[in-house]
Amino acid sequence: MSTPFNPEEQPQQPQQPIQPSQPPAPQQPAPQQPAQQQPPAQQQPPQYAPPPQPQPQPNYQAPQYTTPQYAPPQYQAQQPYAAAPSYAQYAVPGVPGPGEPFDGATSPDDLTRPLYGATFSQAIRRFFKNYVNFTGRASRSEFWWVELFLALVSLVPMVFYIIGLITITVSSSSYDSSYGYSSGSSAGVGAGALFLGLGGILLLVIGLGTLLPYLGIMWRRLHDINFAGPFYFLTFIPYVGGLIVLIFTILSSKPEGRRFDRR
Repeated sequence: MSTPFNPEEQPQQPQQPIQPSQPPAPQQPAPQQPAQQQPPAQQQPPQYAPPPQPQPQPNYQAPQYTTPQYAPPQYQAQQPYAAAPSYAQYAVPGVPGPGEPFDGATSPDDLTRPLYGATFSQAIRRFFKNYVNFTGRASRSEFWWVELFLALVSLVPMVFYIIGLITITVSSSSYDSSYGYSSGSSAGVGAGALFLGLGGILLLVIGLGTLLPYLGIMWRRLHDINFAGPFYFLTFIPYVGGLIVLIFTILSSKPEGRRFDRR
């Protein structure tokens, strides 16, 4: 049976083989032509500016000063100063002073405590204020300043006493056994007796006036070295008693002597 003819069907033409494409040939760069050299520009001669004109000098004028007028300074009222701070006195440990352990006086007017490091005037004033005081203590400086004072005071009557003795001695040597005393020797003996009596009276007054205060300060000095006051009576021991008490007065203070202070 014959196949009907389909006009849409066309016979397929055979495909031709695809030839491989060849890469394009590399392009050779065109030779560069040397750039045309331009002729050098013509150099122009340098142009110089005209020199600057001199500037006119400034006209300086001397400054005019006016006489300053001074006004009297005004002082503000001075502010009152505050009282100087009082610093407590501190004692070096083991050395007599107002603090511990000796508990000395902080003021010369305090008679209930010993004044360590007292001056001459302070010691004499305290000596007479403590006239018959046998309690408490007296520092070594107080005691020895008083000893010096009594020695100086005793010099005046001692001078009168010595002058009287010398005058009487000289007048007595002019005695003549034939005529007895001459008028000159009698006057010398009288003057010597006057000086001798005056010196003796002054010594007696000074001795009686300072006996009780001297016993008091001796008593207090013994207290300061922790000895009882009656040790003073050791002075009545012949030869050595006075030396023993003298050594006692030279000894340094002891804190244990506070037991004799007035409570």
